[in-house]
Amino acid sequence: MIIKICGIEKKDTLILCEKNKINFFGMIFYPKSPRNISIENANILQKTSRNFNINGVGVFVDKDIHELEKIIKSINLRFVQLHGSEDETYIKKVKKIGVKIIKSISISKKKDLNKIYKYHSADYFLFDYKPIKGELPGGNAKSFDWKILKNLETKKPWFLSGGININNIQQIIQDINPLGIDLSSGLEKELGIKDNHIINNFIEKLRNA
Repeated sequence: MIIKICGIEKKDTLILCEKNKINFFGMIFYPKSPRNISIENANILQKTSRNFNINGVGVFVDKDIHELEKIIKSINLRFVQLHGSEDETYIKKVKKIGVKIIKSISISKKKDLNKIYKYHSADYFLFDYKPIKGELPGGNAKSFDWKILKNLETKKPWFLSGGININNIQQIIQDINPLGIDLSSGLEKELGIKDNHIINNFIEKLRNA
């Protein structure tokens, strides 16, 4: 199972993720998020990860494409997650910069899965809870009906996201067995603060599931 932990801000958390053989760590560039990271801090994490197997992912929400390109080049990003209303044209432009794209798709009903046909150039899909008015586009600790994903037909690798924690991971594996999972609030002791103890416990339970 591919594992991505989003909202990483501290170097010691990144090192712990590497020790636990996490595949991706997400850095959120969205000022409204409690997990928003500065360019300077993100650069430190990227440099730290150069000798690691874990890959950094820049997470953006409807970012101006010129500003996005500056960030990609300034911290040497190889993966970008688009978590807003970015369309296929936007994705193609970003890919020309030389990165792989994880496209978030908000899900509340079965028909929302049809959105996968709109993003042919994405390298990965990430299926997340569909926020209501006033909610952030991610990290709400809320989930959709995961059974919607049963019998999903796509050749692209994909992540399940939204409300995943140590109490429901075994049920998720049993019911859905996703190719990848994207974790954030379920690994926090308080809003926006990742907890190393919770991360260790979660990974141990996941590996033994």
